[in-house]
Amino acid sequence: MSMDVGTLWGWLLLLLTAVGSGAEFQRNMLKLQGDYYLAGFFPLHDNIRTKRERPILEDCKLGTENKHGYHLAQALRFAVEEINNRTGPYPNLLPGVRLGYHLYDTCAIQAGVLASVNVMQDQEEILRPLPGSSPPDDSPMVVIGPDSSSRTMPTAVLLGAYLVPQISYEASNEMLSNKAVYPSFFRTIPSDTIQVSAMIQVLKRYRWTWIALLGSDNAYGLQGMQSLSQQSAYHDICIAYQSVLPRRTAANTQMLRNMVDAILRTNVKTIVLFSSKSRLQGFFPLVVERNVTGKIWLGSEDWIASALIADIPGIRTLGTFLGMSVKFKVIPGFGGFERKMQEMSRHIDRSEFSKLPLGPLGECLQTSDGYVLAASDHPMDSYDFASSFNVYRAVYAVAHALHKKLLPLLKKVRFSVGNSSMYFDENGDPPTGYDIVAWLWRGSQWIVKEVGSYTPYPSSLTVNTSLIEWALPADVPNSMCSPDCDFGHRRLQTGQHKCCFDCLACPAATFLNKSGASSCQPCPEKEWAPPKSEKCLQRTLLFLAWDAPLSVALLLLLAATLLLTTGSAVILLLHLDTPVVKSAGGRTCIVMLASLTAAAASALCHFGLPTRPGCLLKQPLFVVSFAVCLACVTVRAFQVVCIFKFASRLPMLYDRWAKNHGPEYTILAVSAAVLCVSVLRVAADPPEPSADLRFYPDSIVLECSHTLSPGSWVELACASLLSGLCFTLSYMGKDLPANYNEANFIYKPCICH
Repeated sequence: MSMDVGTLWGWLLLLLTAVGSGAEFQRNMLKLQGDYYLAGFFPLHDNIRTKRERPILEDCKLGTENKHGYHLAQALRFAVEEINNRTGPYPNLLPGVRLGYHLYDTCAIQAGVLASVNVMQDQEEILRPLPGSSPPDDSPMVVIGPDSSSRTMPTAVLLGAYLVPQISYEASNEMLSNKAVYPSFFRTIPSDTIQVSAMIQVLKRYRWTWIALLGSDNAYGLQGMQSLSQQSAYHDICIAYQSVLPRRTAANTQMLRNMVDAILRTNVKTIVLFSSKSRLQGFFPLVVERNVTGKIWLGSEDWIASALIADIPGIRTLGTFLGMSVKFKVIPGFGGFERKMQEMSRHIDRSEFSKLPLGPLGECLQTSDGYVLAASDHPMDSYDFASSFNVYRAVYAVAHALHKKLLPLLKKVRFSVGNSSMYFDENGDPPTGYDIVAWLWRGSQWIVKEVGSYTPYPSSLTVNTSLIEWALPADVPNSMCSPDCDFGHRRLQTGQHKCCFDCLACPAATFLNKSGASSCQPCPEKEWAPPKSEKCLQRTLLFLAWDAPLSVALLLLLAATLLLTTGSAVILLLHLDTPVVKSAGGRTCIVMLASLTAAAASALCHFGLPTRPGCLLKQPLFVVSFAVCLACVTVRAFQVVCIFKFASRLPMLYDRWAKNHGPEYTILAVSAAVLCVSVLRVAADPPEPSADLRFYPDSIVLECSHTLSPGSWVELACASLLSGLCFTLSYMGKDLPANYNEANFIYKPCICH
């Protein structure tokens, strides 16, 4: 997040007055002599915030003591003392060289700017010394600090102009990774980009997709809230309410109360707070005032481990507190160092303070303010430990770079502090991730418990849920606008948020095997699904299997039919020359029985899986064979009718037709015509094995294609025409003598056909 034009002009005006303010400002500076100097920017006081028409530096001594800044300054002093006395983890670091420091009280953004001006003045004198003057030998080579992103951005721009390396221990705003704007900036705290990713992973881990998002009204909170809002959209996390938290004043207290009421109206269970602790210090009492319980408060690293927030009366009743904490190790000996400084400070006569000789204590505490801070009791909490560890690492990073003689090698340093690897990537960011911490209460004692961790490279989240004490006695609380749909149901969005939806069952022939989709997937052609299905099922294949009960029954009936026809044909052949056989039709009867046998045999093409030969033979064999049989019966009926009813009318014509093999030629012609129709139909549109997917939704009918093609209809029309003609002639002879009355045996089957 960049500074606006008005703010930038404010800093320029402040720089113009820096020369006049420099002397006063330097009196608030703490100093230790050395060969190489570090500049430490620490908030030793909290300034009094009053509205001004222009940026004016308030006297930091007028503000309240900041015990957190005190611990940070002591961490720098402790690291410098370790390196100088060869008592740290690297006793051979910087042999024969002593580190010194200038400590500045950056109680406000203006103080940080003036501290940067002080450093830049020394750099200017080194680069372009005035005639007759010598460059200062105590100019800081590296700046460590300031603490927040808002205070760091102006100083990083100013120091970057002279490429003065700056290492911040708490500024996590992702914009500070932009080397085009901040070319000499480094930090020992991960970028907020990583913190946002960690928060998103926690929300996804517990499926908290319906949240409220609040961010403080500074660079830290605004940029973090913006990143969280953008990333949430990519991970199907809906933000029911989003707002900016200002510092609480009498004028905006009611607005903050309205903000709490608006959050409660959304019915969210999870509230994400990407805010600095100074804003939440005024916000949480208003939440307690509304008797809020059972919520999940997911916090950023700036406040989650801060006793300043945990000590708010009634806050433990609000619910479960989870958050991100910067990874840190307890610095061996640091606690004893602070106790030693505190004890020494208590035995110093304040009236004689200015007469102290330069020494381990006197060199540091050169002002009465430093004396008061050192003499006060400032217990450390987890937040103090984490930030102090970052300061400690920053000092060692500078020492390692100095050990290699070249300051640009700061970008290439790699070392370990407390089993924690330390180096900077191409953006000046450390490789560390975050610890996932939860608040626990043991009576009145507040504990910050590490319950998991997040590493960014590669992205990995581990959380031990059993270590978290949820506010409600149930399992992990839900924070969703609508519960997930069951498998086989799709989402129908009911509002502007995609997390709010109704569940609709998937219709038949569709499925849905995952939660969160808004449309059902159609089944493949060879599969099916009933309504509300989460998967498709294989369709049943329908065909006459050889071993099916129905097939066995039909085959037995077919065998009996073939036995009757072939048996009758054999008997007729054996007695072909007898008068009885001749009067029945003789060889015509043999042809009829043979055609019936062939027609019955065509039924074998209907059993088993369809094959190409079977499809080619099935219908033509039946139609042609049946047509031959019908032709024989029709000719036989025509002969009988002509003999008894038309012989006197057409004696010569019928006699000539009968004596010149007219019946045989008629049967042959009719059969040949039907055969030609069948051959042409098969040649023009050959049937093949096919699968009918539309007849049954859950089955596939295996059959031959083109069974109802135009050619098939022509075949059936020919057979039907013969059947109708046969029926007509047979019906005409139903009143003939009993020995010749075959009508009753013919016209009824013709009607059925």
